[in-house]
Amino acid sequence: MHIVILSARAGWHTGELCRALAERRHSGRVLPYEGLVARLGTGGAGGLSIGSTAIFDADAVLARIIPNGSLEQIIYRVDALHWIEKRGVLVMNSPRAIERSVDKFYTTALLQEAGLPTPETVVCDSTADAMAAVRTMGDVIVKPIFGSMGYGMVRVSDPDVALRVVQSLEQLRAVFYVQRTIDHGGRDVRVFVVGGRALGAIERRAPEGEWRTNVSRGGSAHAFELPTAWRQLAVRAAAAVGADYAGVDLLPSREGTVFVLEVNGIPGWQGLQHATGLDVAGAIVDHLLCRVSEARPA
Repeated sequence: MHIVILSARAGWHTGELCRALAERRHSGRVLPYEGLVARLGTGGAGGLSIGSTAIFDADAVLARIIPNGSLEQIIYRVDALHWIEKRGVLVMNSPRAIERSVDKFYTTALLQEAGLPTPETVVCDSTADAMAAVRTMGDVIVKPIFGSMGYGMVRVSDPDVALRVVQSLEQLRAVFYVQRTIDHGGRDVRVFVVGGRALGAIERRAPEGEWRTNVSRGGSAHAFELPTAWRQLAVRAAAAVGADYAGVDLLPSREGTVFVLEVNGIPGWQGLQHATGLDVAGAIVDHLLCRVSEARPA
Protein backbone atom coordinates (compact mmCIF):
# COMPACT_ATOMS: atom_id res chain seq x y z
CA MET A 1 0.00 0.00 0.00
CA HIS A 2 1.01 3.60 -0.55
CA ILE A 3 0.25 5.90 2.37
CA VAL A 4 0.47 9.70 2.20
CA ILE A 5 1.42 11.35 5.50
CA LEU A 6 0.30 14.97 5.58
CA SER A 7 2.30 17.12 7.96
CA ALA A 8 3.98 20.49 8.33
CA ARG A 9 7.40 18.96 7.80
CA ALA A 10 9.33 15.72 8.25
CA GLY A 11 10.36 15.04 11.84
CA TRP A 12 10.55 12.39 14.54
CA HIS A 13 6.87 11.39 14.35
CA THR A 14 6.72 11.16 10.56
CA GLY A 15 10.00 9.22 10.63
CA GLU A 16 8.48 6.72 13.04
CA LEU A 17 5.40 6.29 10.86
CA CYS A 18 7.53 5.73 7.74
CA ARG A 19 9.68 3.24 9.66
CA ALA A 20 6.60 1.29 10.80
CA LEU A 21 5.18 1.26 7.26
CA ALA A 22 8.49 0.07 5.76
CA GLU A 23 8.76 -2.73 8.32
CA ARG A 24 5.37 -3.95 7.10
CA ARG A 25 6.44 -3.68 3.43
CA HIS A 26 4.36 -0.60 2.67
CA SER A 27 5.49 2.82 1.53
CA GLY A 28 4.90 6.15 3.21
CA ARG A 29 5.54 9.58 1.78
CA VAL A 30 5.57 12.73 3.91
CA LEU A 31 4.04 15.72 2.13
CA PRO A 32 3.35 19.29 3.34
CA TYR A 33 -0.14 20.77 3.51
CA GLU A 34 1.29 23.98 2.07
CA GLY A 35 1.78 22.17 -1.25
CA LEU A 36 -1.86 21.18 -1.68
CA VAL A 37 -3.20 22.16 -5.12
CA ALA A 38 -6.86 21.56 -5.98
CA ARG A 39 -7.87 21.53 -9.63
CA LEU A 40 -11.54 22.13 -10.34
CA GLY A 41 -13.82 22.97 -13.24
CA THR A 42 -11.86 20.95 -15.81
CA GLY A 43 -14.86 18.95 -16.94
CA GLY A 44 -13.79 15.89 -14.95
CA ALA A 45 -14.01 14.91 -11.31
CA GLY A 46 -11.30 17.33 -10.27
CA GLY A 47 -8.05 16.53 -8.57
CA LEU A 48 -5.93 17.22 -5.53
CA SER A 49 -2.16 16.92 -5.59
CA ILE A 50 1.06 17.87 -3.88
CA GLY A 51 3.86 18.13 -6.39
CA SER A 52 3.67 15.06 -8.62
CA THR A 53 1.65 13.02 -6.10
CA ALA A 54 -2.07 12.65 -6.80
CA ILE A 55 -3.63 12.40 -3.36
CA PHE A 56 -6.72 10.53 -4.57
CA ASP A 57 -4.44 7.71 -5.78
CA ALA A 58 -3.16 6.98 -2.26
CA ASP A 59 -4.46 3.96 -0.38
CA ALA A 60 -4.88 6.11 2.73
CA VAL A 61 -3.90 9.46 4.19
CA LEU A 62 -2.48 9.89 7.68
CA ALA A 63 -3.23 13.43 8.85
CA ARG A 64 -0.30 13.83 11.19
CA ILE A 65 -0.91 17.48 12.09
CA ILE A 66 -2.66 20.60 10.81
CA PRO A 67 -0.04 23.37 10.60
CA ASN A 68 -0.69 26.82 12.04
CA GLY A 69 -1.92 29.40 9.58
CA SER A 70 -4.62 31.92 8.86
CA LEU A 71 -8.27 30.97 9.30
CA GLU A 72 -8.58 30.57 5.53
CA GLN A 73 -5.50 28.33 5.33
CA ILE A 74 -6.70 26.05 8.12
CA ILE A 75 -10.24 25.79 6.70
CA TYR A 76 -8.83 24.98 3.24
CA ARG A 77 -6.60 22.23 4.62
CA VAL A 78 -9.41 20.62 6.62
CA ASP A 79 -11.82 20.94 3.69
CA ALA A 80 -9.22 19.18 1.54
CA LEU A 81 -9.25 16.29 4.04
CA HIS A 82 -13.05 16.16 3.76
CA TRP A 83 -12.79 15.99 -0.05
CA ILE A 84 -10.17 13.24 0.11
CA GLU A 85 -12.47 11.23 2.39
CA LYS A 86 -15.49 11.87 0.16
CA ARG A 87 -13.53 10.49 -2.81
CA GLY A 88 -13.21 7.16 -0.96
CA VAL A 89 -9.67 7.50 0.43
CA LEU A 90 -9.40 6.67 4.12
CA VAL A 91 -8.23 9.65 6.20
CA MET A 92 -7.02 8.99 9.73
CA ASN A 93 -7.88 10.68 11.95
CA SER A 94 -10.92 11.77 10.01
CA PRO A 95 -11.37 15.50 9.44
CA ARG A 96 -14.53 15.35 11.52
CA ALA A 97 -12.61 13.91 14.47
CA ILE A 98 -9.90 16.55 14.08
CA GLU A 99 -12.48 19.35 13.99
CA ARG A 100 -14.12 18.01 17.13
CA SER A 101 -10.96 17.44 19.15
CA VAL A 102 -9.09 20.62 18.23
CA ASP A 103 -11.89 22.73 19.73
CA LYS A 104 -11.92 22.54 23.55
CA PHE A 105 -15.53 23.72 23.74
CA TYR A 106 -16.81 21.10 21.30
CA THR A 107 -14.70 18.35 22.88
CA THR A 108 -15.98 19.16 26.38
CA ALA A 109 -19.58 19.27 25.16
CA LEU A 110 -19.23 15.87 23.46
CA LEU A 111 -17.60 14.37 26.55
CA GLN A 112 -20.47 15.59 28.70
CA GLU A 113 -23.03 14.24 26.21
CA ALA A 114 -21.27 10.86 26.45
CA GLY A 115 -21.76 10.88 30.22
CA LEU A 116 -18.08 11.32 31.03
CA PRO A 117 -16.95 13.33 34.08
CA THR A 118 -15.63 16.77 33.06
CA PRO A 119 -14.69 19.77 35.23
CA GLU A 120 -17.25 22.55 35.61
CA THR A 121 -16.77 24.83 32.62
CA VAL A 122 -18.32 28.02 31.24
CA VAL A 123 -17.73 29.06 27.63
CA CYS A 124 -18.94 32.50 26.59
CA ASP A 125 -18.42 35.53 24.39
CA SER A 126 -18.89 38.39 26.86
CA THR A 127 -16.63 39.81 29.57
CA ALA A 128 -19.55 40.05 32.00
CA ASP A 129 -20.41 36.36 31.65
CA ALA A 130 -16.77 35.35 31.97
CA MET A 131 -16.35 37.40 35.15
CA ALA A 132 -19.57 35.98 36.59
CA ALA A 133 -18.12 32.49 36.07
CA VAL A 134 -14.86 33.50 37.76
CA ARG A 135 -16.70 34.89 40.79
CA THR A 136 -18.90 31.79 41.07
CA MET A 137 -16.08 29.24 40.76
CA GLY A 138 -13.37 31.16 42.62
CA ASP A 139 -10.20 29.41 41.47
CA VAL A 140 -10.28 28.96 37.69
CA ILE A 141 -8.16 28.28 34.64
CA VAL A 142 -8.82 30.43 31.58
CA LYS A 143 -7.85 28.55 28.44
CA PRO A 144 -7.78 29.30 24.72
CA ILE A 145 -10.37 27.34 22.74
CA PHE A 146 -7.59 26.26 20.38
CA GLY A 147 -4.14 25.38 21.69
CA SER A 148 -1.96 22.67 23.18
CA MET A 149 1.03 22.01 25.46
CA GLY A 150 -0.31 24.39 28.11
CA TYR A 151 0.27 27.55 26.08
CA GLY A 152 -2.08 30.46 26.74
CA MET A 153 -3.53 28.96 29.93
CA VAL A 154 -3.84 31.28 32.93
CA ARG A 155 -4.82 30.28 36.46
CA VAL A 156 -6.52 33.04 38.46
CA SER A 157 -8.40 33.28 41.73
CA ASP A 158 -8.32 37.05 42.34
CA PRO A 159 -11.23 38.81 40.56
CA ASP A 160 -9.14 41.92 39.87
CA VAL A 161 -6.42 39.85 38.19
CA ALA A 162 -9.09 37.87 36.34
CA LEU A 163 -10.62 41.09 35.01
CA ARG A 164 -7.30 42.20 33.56
CA VAL A 165 -6.83 38.77 31.92
CA VAL A 166 -10.36 38.78 30.49
CA GLN A 167 -10.08 42.36 29.22
CA SER A 168 -6.80 41.51 27.47
CA LEU A 169 -8.44 38.53 25.79
CA GLU A 170 -11.42 40.69 24.86
CA GLN A 171 -9.11 42.86 22.76
CA LEU A 172 -8.20 39.73 20.78
CA ARG A 173 -11.89 38.89 20.25
CA ALA A 174 -11.31 35.65 22.11
CA VAL A 175 -13.96 33.24 23.30
CA PHE A 176 -13.69 32.76 27.06
CA TYR A 177 -13.23 29.16 28.22
CA VAL A 178 -13.35 29.28 32.02
CA GLN A 179 -12.86 26.01 33.91
CA ARG A 180 -12.95 25.34 37.62
CA THR A 181 -9.49 24.42 38.94
CA ILE A 182 -9.27 20.80 40.08
CA ASP A 183 -6.97 19.97 42.97
CA HIS A 184 -4.94 17.23 41.28
CA GLY A 185 -1.74 17.31 43.33
CA GLY A 186 0.36 18.32 40.33
CA ARG A 187 -0.27 15.11 38.38
CA ASP A 188 -2.32 13.91 35.45
CA VAL A 189 -2.37 10.86 33.18
CA ARG A 190 -2.06 10.83 29.39
CA VAL A 191 -3.59 7.70 27.83
CA PHE A 192 -2.88 6.78 24.22
CA VAL A 193 -5.88 5.12 22.60
CA VAL A 194 -5.62 3.29 19.25
CA GLY A 195 -8.42 1.40 17.56
CA GLY A 196 -10.70 1.35 20.57
CA ARG A 197 -8.13 0.15 23.12
CA ALA A 198 -5.84 1.89 25.56
CA LEU A 199 -2.36 1.17 24.25
CA GLY A 200 -0.48 2.62 27.21
CA ALA A 201 -0.23 5.57 29.55
CA ILE A 202 2.14 7.91 31.31
CA GLU A 203 1.74 9.82 34.52
CA ARG A 204 2.96 13.41 34.24
CA ARG A 205 4.03 15.47 37.22
CA ALA A 206 4.41 19.23 37.29
CA PRO A 207 7.78 20.74 38.27
CA GLU A 208 8.09 22.46 41.65
CA GLY A 209 5.99 25.61 41.79
CA GLU A 210 4.10 24.83 38.57
CA TRP A 211 0.52 23.55 38.20
CA ARG A 212 0.81 22.56 34.53
CA THR A 213 2.04 19.02 33.98
CA ASN A 214 3.05 19.34 30.33
CA VAL A 215 6.44 17.74 29.60
CA SER A 216 7.12 20.62 27.19
CA ARG A 217 6.95 22.95 30.22
CA GLY A 218 9.32 20.96 32.40
CA GLY A 219 7.05 18.23 33.71
CA SER A 220 8.30 14.68 34.22
CA ALA A 221 6.73 11.53 32.81
CA HIS A 222 6.90 7.83 33.63
CA ALA A 223 4.99 4.72 32.62
CA PHE A 224 1.69 4.25 34.43
CA GLU A 225 -0.39 1.12 34.91
CA LEU A 226 -3.99 2.06 34.20
CA PRO A 227 -6.83 0.78 36.38
CA THR A 228 -9.53 -0.85 34.27
CA ALA A 229 -12.03 1.95 34.95
CA TRP A 230 -9.53 4.55 33.74
CA ARG A 231 -8.93 2.57 30.55
CA GLN A 232 -12.65 2.57 29.89
CA LEU A 233 -12.87 6.34 30.44
CA ALA A 234 -10.10 6.96 27.90
CA VAL A 235 -11.59 4.63 25.28
CA ARG A 236 -15.04 6.21 25.68
CA ALA A 237 -13.52 9.70 25.38
CA ALA A 238 -11.76 8.86 22.10
CA ALA A 239 -15.00 7.34 20.78
CA ALA A 240 -16.95 10.47 21.77
CA VAL A 241 -14.99 12.55 19.26
CA GLY A 242 -14.77 9.74 16.69
CA ALA A 243 -10.97 9.41 16.83
CA ASP A 244 -9.19 6.28 15.57
CA TYR A 245 -6.24 7.26 17.75
CA ALA A 246 -5.97 9.95 20.41
CA GLY A 247 -4.18 11.18 23.45
CA VAL A 248 -6.68 11.40 26.31
CA ASP A 249 -5.82 13.44 29.39
CA LEU A 250 -7.27 12.17 32.67
CA LEU A 251 -7.16 14.35 35.78
CA PRO A 252 -7.40 12.39 39.07
CA SER A 253 -8.57 14.78 41.79
CA ARG A 254 -7.47 14.47 45.39
CA GLU A 255 -11.07 13.75 46.40
CA GLY A 256 -11.20 10.69 44.13
CA THR A 257 -13.04 11.72 40.97
CA VAL A 258 -11.17 11.08 37.72
CA PHE A 259 -12.06 13.77 35.19
CA VAL A 260 -11.62 13.56 31.43
CA LEU A 261 -9.88 16.83 30.68
CA GLU A 262 -9.01 16.73 26.99
CA VAL A 263 -8.88 14.57 23.86
CA ASN A 264 -6.08 15.30 21.41
CA GLY A 265 -6.92 14.04 17.92
CA ILE A 266 -3.48 14.87 16.47
CA PRO A 267 -1.35 13.72 19.43
CA GLY A 268 2.37 13.38 19.79
CA TRP A 269 3.73 10.25 21.44
CA GLN A 270 7.47 10.73 21.82
CA GLY A 271 7.27 11.06 25.61
CA LEU A 272 4.99 8.04 25.89
CA GLN A 273 7.24 5.90 23.72
CA HIS A 274 10.38 6.86 25.61
CA ALA A 275 8.71 6.17 28.97
CA THR A 276 7.04 2.87 28.05
CA GLY A 277 9.04 1.44 25.14
CA LEU A 278 5.82 0.89 23.20
CA ASP A 279 5.90 0.96 19.40
CA VAL A 280 3.17 3.58 19.09
CA ALA A 281 3.72 4.23 15.38
CA GLY A 282 3.47 0.49 14.75
CA ALA A 283 0.12 0.35 16.53
CA ILE A 284 -1.20 3.32 14.54
CA VAL A 285 -0.03 1.81 11.24
CA ASP A 286 -1.46 -1.62 12.07
CA HIS A 287 -4.84 -0.06 12.79
CA LEU A 288 -4.67 2.02 9.60
CA LEU A 289 -3.85 -1.00 7.44
CA CYS A 290 -6.64 -2.99 9.06
CA ARG A 291 -9.14 -0.24 8.30
CA VAL A 292 -7.99 0.01 4.67
CA SER A 293 -8.32 -3.78 4.23
CA GLU A 294 -11.79 -3.81 5.78
CA ALA A 295 -12.95 -1.01 3.46
CA ARG A 296 -11.87 -2.81 0.30
CA PRO A 297 -14.43 -4.92 -1.57
CA ALA A 298 -14.14 -8.66 -0.92
